[in-house]
Amino acid sequence: MIIERILIALLFLSGFTAIVGMRNIIRKVFGLNLLNAAVVLLFILEGSRIGNQAPILDEGITTMVDPIPQALMLTAIVIGVCVTALSLALAVRLYRATGSLDIQVITERLQREH
Repeated sequence: MIIERILIALLFLSGFTAIVGMRNIIRKVFGLNLLNAAVVLLFILEGSRIGNQAPILDEGITTMVDPIPQALMLTAIVIGVCVTALSLALAVRLYRATGSLDIQVITERLQREH
């Protein structure tokens, strides 16, 4: 159980590093996806700690997996896909307008225009 948490933490830190440290917008979007995946995996891991049976009412089952975190994580996955699609569409528009996906280059061009 500890190795899963370590891997999730590494995934989270990789995404955070990509968002903070990279200048390319596409890499920042991928970093955001890594963060989303880490959070989803953490919630699913923690939601399955209680039991390992499906939440179906049957005789003899005393502990079962809580279905609420799984349902919420499906919603989070859908929202993550929508945010990624919107971010990539905005990145394409930004590239067409400025000719670059580098944040520093875009900022310099915007400062020259104003």
